[in-house]
Amino acid sequence: MAQAVNGEPVAGQDIIVTARAAPVAIGADDRYQPTPDASTLRSSLPPLDVPQVVNIVSAQVLRDQKPRYLDDALSNVSGITQGNTLAGTQDTIMKRGFGGNRDGSIQHNGMPLVQGRGFNAAAQSVEVLKGPSSLLYGIMDPGGVINVVSKKPQLNARTVVSLTGSTYANARNGYGATLDTTGPIGGTGLAYRLIVDHVNEDYWRNFGKRRETLIAPSLAYYGATTQVVLWYEYRDFLAPFDRGTALDPATLKPLDIPRTRRLDEPFNAMNGQSHLAQMSADQQLGGGWAAHLSLSYNEETYDANQLRVNGVNTARGTLLRSNDATHGALSTDYYGTAYIDGSVNLLGMRHDLQVGVEAESRKIYRKDLLRQATTSTFSYLNPVYGLEQPSSTVSASDSEQTDKLRNYSAFLQDTLHLTDRLIVVGGARVLHWSQIAGRGRPFKQNTDTNDTVVLPRAGLVYKWTPTFSLYGSYSQSLKPASTIAPLSAGVVLDSGFAPERARSWEVGAKIDIPGRITGTLALFDIHKRNVLVSQFNDQTKQTDYRTAGAARARGVELDLAGQILPQLSAIGSFAYLDGKTTEDPVFAGNLLWNAAKYTASLSGVYDFGEIVGNDRLRVGGGPHYVGRRAGDSANSFFLPSYVTADGFITYDTQIAGHKLGLQFNVKNIFDKTYYPSAVNSYFVSIGDTRRFSLAASLEF
Repeated sequence: MAQAVNGEPVAGQDIIVTARAAPVAIGADDRYQPTPDASTLRSSLPPLDVPQVVNIVSAQVLRDQKPRYLDDALSNVSGITQGNTLAGTQDTIMKRGFGGNRDGSIQHNGMPLVQGRGFNAAAQSVEVLKGPSSLLYGIMDPGGVINVVSKKPQLNARTVVSLTGSTYANARNGYGATLDTTGPIGGTGLAYRLIVDHVNEDYWRNFGKRRETLIAPSLAYYGATTQVVLWYEYRDFLAPFDRGTALDPATLKPLDIPRTRRLDEPFNAMNGQSHLAQMSADQQLGGGWAAHLSLSYNEETYDANQLRVNGVNTARGTLLRSNDATHGALSTDYYGTAYIDGSVNLLGMRHDLQVGVEAESRKIYRKDLLRQATTSTFSYLNPVYGLEQPSSTVSASDSEQTDKLRNYSAFLQDTLHLTDRLIVVGGARVLHWSQIAGRGRPFKQNTDTNDTVVLPRAGLVYKWTPTFSLYGSYSQSLKPASTIAPLSAGVVLDSGFAPERARSWEVGAKIDIPGRITGTLALFDIHKRNVLVSQFNDQTKQTDYRTAGAARARGVELDLAGQILPQLSAIGSFAYLDGKTTEDPVFAGNLLWNAAKYTASLSGVYDFGEIVGNDRLRVGGGPHYVGRRAGDSANSFFLPSYVTADGFITYDTQIAGHKLGLQFNVKNIFDKTYYPSAVNSYFVSIGDTRRFSLAASLEF
């Protein structure tokens, strides 16, 4: 590690990865070139030594772009699209064509999340580990894992107070306030951090509010051989439950009405709370060996009114709607992992070994599902709101929705340095799981599975130069097939049904020039089988599920980030995806749902440096492209491609000896109407309209 300032490391060429329980190096989070966090790969090995892609949206990119949700932040990453967000209340990210609600792919400091939204003001950076990574993360979809890295306490005292005002083009306004204070506790190696963030703003459509309060204290101990970080996040939220718009059944185009017009009622909203407590500890054991322990508890509760569209009559200009709701929703996740790593020399070759165990217990529970017919006819041409009241009819057969998953694992990985340039990686995870899911009063199980499997991984790295490497890898993933609802065939998923499994081959190249550029080029081929397919049934107004045969995703991804010129930094990406259902009695040959064939992004910032006295000006922004996508598994309709663009200006000055930062952001500069995802022809989400925000931050 490089020299330290007041006990904190300073970024330099020999600092490559931030340890799980170590502070971020000074200077490592104020640039576009990413600084990896060890919580993603569970290793401090240099990225060039790892035969897998990790794309990172750095802290400086997040500060410049001010993304609101995780998918906003990930617009900088190749091959990412939005999935079914449950009416804009959850992070659902498609990675390399795969992903879904509660698919377990969202991590927080390398530990699983069950809360709907994982990105907030306490996030330091966002990292995406592409492709199957079951050796590291156990049960997962093959597209990859997204890890939100938290801000850690610092040993240098610093307090920043920020105020933000915002408005949409249609004069719907909002405000926000943030406190971020950190510093040492005496000279003991202890440090604290407290982040408090509050947002209160109008929803951009014709009604609705978004309110959220985050309280995130953390405490750390940075000793010579022991480092520990404790995080806690409390979140209270109110969010519109907005399914977007519906398609004209004749044209399969969105209804020809103003995009701001909602098709539900003002009571359509979700309110809830979440708690997240995590701990990571690193203990140096001597001789280059270290022990690591991480624990996590996550809980979220919410109630949501969900009046929704399930029919369109274009002749009359009316909608068929159902007055539904979910009350008493509870999600919990208990998780722990412990492992040791270090190096040994055998037969003249260095082995970097990692061996550990992991356990998780996850429960997703929905107490009362309300199902009620509407009492009035709703005209989408001349809407009259307020004729309906929130649903009060509990459906016994739909309630008590429960999904319990427990899994236990042991894993071993060996990174063998055959020569100074040639590295072989091999390992395996032994995974046992049990899962029960179903619904109804009385309760009816629709899933009851358990099994034990071995998930291998292999890779090869050739370090052409100290800053450039080539790699190839083979990996697998597994996710038990599970459904709360009955399958369309009326059968129960038991251990006779094989879990969803995938295998992936990947080759690529990496470049990592310290202080300049980090980039990856990857070619991948993923095959997934035993796929559980869902499709809305327009006759029953229910979603049918069945196990399909197989799906594939193969393509090319390019990601680059860093300093292009002395005053110009940028982050950019491009992806081509060929994703299809390959075996299914109905959907074979169809494109994967919500997965774009092409995605691309480019965002840069030019630093004008000191322009007046010591005042500093920076100007940046760029476009984001998402290609045409299938709107459902049946490919019965498609969402059009779109390009949006964002921009920002930052101006730093001094006031009374303190740093004052002003930042002006414009989202969706050209006010583009676009549709980021769909669930079916009645649930087509609409992207936010143009939004202006101005923030002032005073640093003490």
